[in-house]
Amino acid sequence: MQVTVIAVGKVKEKYLQDGIAEYEKRLRPLIRLNILELSEEKRPANASPAQEDAAKRAEGSRIIAAIPEGSYAIALAIGGEQWSSEDIALNLRRWEIAGRNHITVIIGGDLGLSVDVLSRCPLRLSLSLMTFTHQMARMIVLEQIYRAEKINRGEPYHK
Repeated sequence: MQVTVIAVGKVKEKYLQDGIAEYEKRLRPLIRLNILELSEEKRPANASPAQEDAAKRAEGSRIIAAIPEGSYAIALAIGGEQWSSEDIALNLRRWEIAGRNHITVIIGGDLGLSVDVLSRCPLRLSLSLMTFTHQMARMIVLEQIYRAEKINRGEPYHK
């Protein structure tokens, strides 16, 4: 299985950088992992709604251009489906069996994802009804993919 994570914005907090690095290290023997970090669109601190929309569209264009051809794109989005860890494991296994062996998980920046990105993704997932920073979401996504891989291998991490 190949997994690409496209994420907008840098992870600035050391504790999150360390957590992300730990899950990258754990995942490398299990899957082919590629993390693409795209820059946030610059905008004034007191940006108008129109400026924020323009920034989100610009980020969206870069995201769409970065989605690997043939990859199954999954958007993290408010209002998306909520899956358990077991659901993630089951779907990763189903996709692999069906020959869909490259998925891309897309994490927007603080403005979220543009309509163009959302319409490009056949699946939208929500991590929780709670709100997390987009930097935290990156670590959570990697942890859940790692957990799913361990579940699919029948290994004890998921307990």
